[in-house]
Amino acid sequence: MQQFPIGLPIIIIVVFILYVLATSIRVLREYERGVIFRLGRVLDNGAKGPGLILLIPIIDKMVKVSLRTVVMDVPPQDVITADNVSIKVNAVIYFRVVNPTSAILDIENYLAGTSQLSQTTLRSVLGQSELDDLLSQREKINIRLQQIIDQQTEPWGVKVTHVEVKQIDLPQEMQRAMAKQAEAERERRAKVISAEGEFQASQRLSDAAKILSEQPSALTLRYLQTLREIATENNSTTIFPIPIDFLKPFMKTIAESHENKGGTVITNPENQ
Repeated sequence: MQQFPIGLPIIIIVVFILYVLATSIRVLREYERGVIFRLGRVLDNGAKGPGLILLIPIIDKMVKVSLRTVVMDVPPQDVITADNVSIKVNAVIYFRVVNPTSAILDIENYLAGTSQLSQTTLRSVLGQSELDDLLSQREKINIRLQQIIDQQTEPWGVKVTHVEVKQIDLPQEMQRAMAKQAEAERERRAKVISAEGEFQASQRLSDAAKILSEQPSALTLRYLQTLREIATENNSTTIFPIPIDFLKPFMKTIAESHENKGGTVITNPENQ
């Protein structure tokens, strides 16, 4: 009769013990939770972790779920806006699991489900908006997308924290039309600024003319200043007509000085 080595049963026992320990002891990290199934049924006390988890071999089975925020890119989607403009839009979505049990029991794959839901919601919401609203009110659209997706993923135990529209690709003809529109807007602003400058300049000239009309001496000084500027810039002879009204103050002053000395000054020969 054949005999087995004495150490063989010991080896089998050690291997069995190691197998039991390997299948019954689990260590979960701080951001992980474990949903435990015992004979196919979920334990009533919910998810376990973090730390050391003891399982009954063969009877218990654990599914790990990460509680960290997941950053998922939404593939580019072809969208027709409310004003019949065909665009291509992609986005990024931030979400995390807040109820591990629901994320395992209520949906087969919460990652794939959230991705598909984000794509359909992106096409639906952007299709109801006009192109100008997509370009100028992107923050409002992001908030609306986040609210709609979060409302639909809540039964899965998934919390959508943020949705961001990354890029909007426009057709070439639409880009050219928008460039012309922007150029026309800049020209309009330039004309408005020029008109406002001319209006302010006309107001200043009107104020200056009013002051000169009230003060004749100021007009005389301005006249002499202009004469000096012309003489400085041009070395040639300059003939500058002088209105007789400018000389009346000087003639009056000379006449008064002669009268004070006892002399006679004829100011107008026709009066003789």
